[in-house]
Amino acid sequence: QVQLVESGGGLVQAGGSLRLSCAASGRTFSLYALGWFRQAPGKEREFVAAISRSSSTISYTDSVKGRFTISRVNAKNTGYLQMNSLKPEDTATYYCAMGSAVASLANRNVDVWGQGTLVTVSS
Repeated sequence: QVQLVESGGGLVQAGGSLRLSCAASGRTFSLYALGWFRQAPGKEREFVAAISRSSSTISYTDSVKGRFTISRVNAKNTGYLQMNSLKPEDTATYYCAMGSAVASLANRNVDVWGQGTLVTVSS
């Protein structure tokens, strides 16, 4: 079973940047699509971005397009979410997740969740 550990969250001013990392244990990282979700206080967890096993297919939710970039390095068993031009409404706990495909993750069909990392964007 793959385990996921996020890091890189923190407090940043609006307009700033953060890069989240998702480190996976086990040897099966490259067999899964990787996704990022977020959950703001009092709101449902929402899909943010996903990337296929070979990085050939990527999907973003509309609110982060042009600002966030998802990537992965299979040799390092690590995924990333580069977040630029951050806004206060991006404040949330960010979770990485793995699933069978980008479309599956976009439909919230997740096989493995990380524990989350908090991102706070001040105005």
